[in-house]
Amino acid sequence: LVVATGMATEMGRIAGLIQEAGGEETPLQRRLGQLGRWLVALCLFVCALVVLVGVYRGEPLYEMFLAGVSLAVAAIPEGLPAIVTVALAIGVQRMIRRRAIIRKLPAVETLGCATVICSDKTGTLTQNEMTVRRALVGWHAMEITGEGYEPRGDIITSLSPAAGERQLFFKIAALCNNAVLTRGEIPIGGLFRGPGRKSPAWSIHGDPTEGALLVMAAKGGVWREELERQEKREGEFTFDSERKRMTVVYRHKDGSLAAYVKGAPDVILELCTHHYRQGRVVPLSPRDREEILKQNGEMASAALRVLALAWRRLPAGMGEFTESSVERDLIFVGLAGMIDPPRPAAAAAVQRCRRAGIKAVMITGDHRLTAAAVARELGLLGREGQILTGAELDGLSDEELCRLAPQVAVYARVSPRHKVRIVRALKNAGHVVAMTGDGVNDAPAVKEADIGIAMGIAGTDVTKEASAMVLADDNFTTIVAAVEEGRGIYDNIRKFIRYLLSCNVGEVLVMFLAVLAGLPLPLVPIQILWMNLVTDGLPAMALGVDPADPDIMYRRPRHPRESIFAHGLAWRTLGSGMVIGLSTLLVFAWACHRGHGSLELARTMAFNVLVFSQLFFVFTCRSEHHSIWEVGLFSNPYLLLSVFCSMVLQLAVNYVPFLRPVFHTRPLDVYQWIIILLVSLAPPLANTIFRHMQLRAREKVLYLKV
Repeated sequence: LVVATGMATEMGRIAGLIQEAGGEETPLQRRLGQLGRWLVALCLFVCALVVLVGVYRGEPLYEMFLAGVSLAVAAIPEGLPAIVTVALAIGVQRMIRRRAIIRKLPAVETLGCATVICSDKTGTLTQNEMTVRRALVGWHAMEITGEGYEPRGDIITSLSPAAGERQLFFKIAALCNNAVLTRGEIPIGGLFRGPGRKSPAWSIHGDPTEGALLVMAAKGGVWREELERQEKREGEFTFDSERKRMTVVYRHKDGSLAAYVKGAPDVILELCTHHYRQGRVVPLSPRDREEILKQNGEMASAALRVLALAWRRLPAGMGEFTESSVERDLIFVGLAGMIDPPRPAAAAAVQRCRRAGIKAVMITGDHRLTAAAVARELGLLGREGQILTGAELDGLSDEELCRLAPQVAVYARVSPRHKVRIVRALKNAGHVVAMTGDGVNDAPAVKEADIGIAMGIAGTDVTKEASAMVLADDNFTTIVAAVEEGRGIYDNIRKFIRYLLSCNVGEVLVMFLAVLAGLPLPLVPIQILWMNLVTDGLPAMALGVDPADPDIMYRRPRHPRESIFAHGLAWRTLGSGMVIGLSTLLVFAWACHRGHGSLELARTMAFNVLVFSQLFFVFTCRSEHHSIWEVGLFSNPYLLLSVFCSMVLQLAVNYVPFLRPVFHTRPLDVYQWIIILLVSLAPPLANTIFRHMQLRAREKVLYLKV
């Protein structure tokens, strides 16, 4: 019976939520857009000023026009978008090696300013290999041994193996189940589990929770394949995050019907009227309910995920199966407590997040106590960390949730529809949010997040399509590794912005100050264009593959609205550009004075000082926090190779005979080269010495404080 179509269906509702979420500009896109507009306006103004002042001073209009156009080409870093794209693409390659697949290129950089990572518990923070450890059947405790999905282990209990409630408990676990136990990708039933040649490891196809119950039943000697030779499944009410239970209806060969139910203990108990005590079915009193919930709490506090199992006989003539007619008057049979061990590296990854100033948040459908126990084991739940359940979340307004969300470390008993509210609350509180998801219902939250992360193994195609990044191994550690790469990429973008703009400021200042001082133009247009090609190309590209600073994950995340020139980058850029420009102008003026009136010699020296100053300056740009000796001179071989190639090309225009007339250069002697190299090397060497002394002074102050 069709009751809805198109956007009125559940899939349509999800599609609508995805469309509502929409896409926003990333922090990098906003910053580069602002930078581009600012640079174009400033450079055009300065270049026009140079042309006007030069004409006013008596320079030929045609020469000044060519100089102005050349200067505009050199001053505007037109290679910046290409270099940013290459740096992001290289970051994508690095992330792939670390098991993170980037679907949207700008997300590479956005990861670097993530302040909150909201992660699903099962499969991401934990191994997603459930094993039943404890059970409660007919008020008798059970301990179940064994590891993984291998159906081998002991049932330690005072309850007799022949007890009816024990067999019924295992029967419900086996029949109210859609998982398939496999060995070496071959489904294994009760008839084919005997000894034979050695096979690969045991595994399950289906939900890990159901797999754990299936293995527990097998350990108790109950196999679904054997049961289904006597009973046939007639109906099923599937589990979902709203119902928190699953029911199957089986018909026996004799025609009798039975409903087998599993689900959250608090939900199942609401549907139960009787339970087993000493082998007999007796009414379920309020005190019994309290005791069962107490046992549930004790299991949950031990980091166990707890499910309740129940059943009832149905009238043989029942024609239509509905939730209201089947899921009532149930007989409570027992509790099964299973553990999903945390991933070995998850706790260390959470610690790395904390050191990096990133808040890790766990989202789970588990009981509050189970979630708290797992969170403490992972180091997620500190003294000030709070736990919020789905029911409590429903009782909060959007404004209240926005105020509370930054303090919440664990969300328990939540459904996918809550995730969108959590993301919006954190974003409204000023956070950059990464959100994981795997199911179809998770897609709107994944789309809404600043960085949507889908699971590569367990994720659905819909969620992957909505995401910006896919985890190839479904591992939380991979998210942290991707954040580290994102921070490194943003640092590299700042490095080559500093390098390109400092060089461009130096070039503009040389021309501008020379015109103001009444000197001849230090550079001809062809030299400006050549310099733009040699210095702005390969070295800047090589900065894009620079390795990240070793302490990059010890810094706090940058603010999403932070300027790309924050932390003094603008002043360092202007300062470096002024040093490069003034040193070039001084050499040019000196050469004009000492060069016996040879303007071509003075221009050749100024040309080489400007180029070599920029090639040596690129090493200073490798880190904003460490000197070149701390970073390692040889840690980026691509940069060394690019600088070497640029130097060879520059020497070629000085000494290759047919190139000299084109670039208006002439050969230089050893004395002139010594001056060029000393002037070019002095600023980066002074910067390195100053940085080293500053670091030593800081270490001494820290030592005295300690």
